Amino acid sequence: MDDLAPIGRSLLVVGLVLAGIGLLLMTGTGLPLGRLPGDIRFQRDGVTVFIPLGTMLVVSVVLSLLLWVFGRGQ
Repeated sequence: MDDLAPIGRSLLVVGLVLAGIGLLLMTGTGLPLGRLPGDIRFQRDGVTVFIPLGTMLVVSVVLSLLLWVFGRGQ
C-alpha cells in the first residue's frame, strides 16, 4: 500500500494546479497574457500569425519557480 503514496501525492498536486489554473481562467480576465511586450502578431490579407514569445517566457519562469519550490522537499 505504501507504493501508491507517491502516486496519490502526484495526483493531489496535479489536481491543485488544475484548480488554480481554473480559478485564474475564471477570474483572471484582466491578466495581460497574450498582449505582453515581446508577443509578435502579424495581420495581412485575412491571415493572422501570433507568436507569444513574451507570454511563453513569463509562463516558463513561473512554472520553473513553482517546480523548484515544490521539488525542494524531495
